Amino acid sequence: MKFNVSSSALFAQLQAVSKVIAAKNSLQILEDVLLDLNGNELTMTASDGETTIRTAINVENAEGQGKVASGAKLLLETLKEFPEQPLTFQIDDQNFSINITSQNGTYSFVGANGNEYPEMALEAEETGRIAVPANILLDAVNKTLFCTADDELRPVMNGIYFDILEDKLTLVATDAHRLVRYTNLAVKAPAAINFILPKKPASLLKNVLGKEENEVQIIIGAKNARFEFGKTLIVCRQTEGRYPNYNAVIPQNNSNVVTVDRQTIVNACKRVAVFANTGTSLIKLALSENTIKISAQDIDFSTSAEETIACSYTGTPMAIGFKAPFLIEILNAVVSTDVTLLLADPARAGLILPAENEENEDLLMLLMPMLLND
Repeated sequence: MKFNVSSSALFAQLQAVSKVIAAKNSLQILEDVLLDLNGNELTMTASDGETTIRTAINVENAEGQGKVASGAKLLLETLKEFPEQPLTFQIDDQNFSINITSQNGTYSFVGANGNEYPEMALEAEETGRIAVPANILLDAVNKTLFCTADDELRPVMNGIYFDILEDKLTLVATDAHRLVRYTNLAVKAPAAINFILPKKPASLLKNVLGKEENEVQIIIGAKNARFEFGKTLIVCRQTEGRYPNYNAVIPQNNSNVVTVDRQTIVNACKRVAVFANTGTSLIKLALSENTIKISAQDIDFSTSAEETIACSYTGTPMAIGFKAPFLIEILNAVVSTDVTLLLADPARAGLILPAENEENEDLLMLLMPMLLND
């Protein structure tokens, strides 16, 4: 078989699908990308055995049809060095040799029989389906993915929980120290659905949804989740298990309310955190009327820092400690100009919210405090 294709277009699509390929694979062929030519459409598939991504691009002057598995790393390393130009692929259907001809040279290597590549696991029966605009799904994944855990003992914490009701879409992620709950009221579902999307396919979605403008069809089966949009299809195995009752850990009576410029508190926390103990990364927020005193110290090295910023505060004077990298990461995930902190006491979780939510959106982030020694 033979076809012509744009070097940059092919590289962009291969780069997207190859991110699923694992460093170590149970089958050697899973180190390859499956190229499937049918008419003037070239389909590319990559998998790690549990998550599979497939996409397609149009090619020109196609002759013949068939499948070949090509080493993903070799193909990407070759394509990334080309400026934009047409490339001619010629593939021998008998020995699966691949020849690439560019404006200035030829490149030859051997692939594998595409028929030996594992089939994509598509379930016949659906347990639920919902259509979500691509920009909303991307926003939801962006605002929750960073909070997922890396916990071998509790795999349910290592993914994003989709809790979908007829009148709203909710995504939740937590690592037991932090929690984020994203809700969008504009998304409607025909019936309630819930499942846990593992971190890896969530990262894939984050990488490939940026240029998508249409809706994403989310199709849920007994064991798998499927995401269809444009010419792209992602199929992954759901994480099995029951997700924790996330609403039960969100404190309700928070009488101390702080509103502060987001960038001001982020920058202050970054400066002060340099002086925090490297083992704990503890920074202290002392709240009083219209001011937050942010401080940190490392007794072992006799370093300390203190900074005072303006805020709007309603409540009793109090001090609370947080792990600096967690607090900064949560504040950076909020897109509003001002943020609101809702606090009950130094021993209970603090809630961090945008001062103004986007339309039809409700974003809530929770951060567990750290014990203060003084």
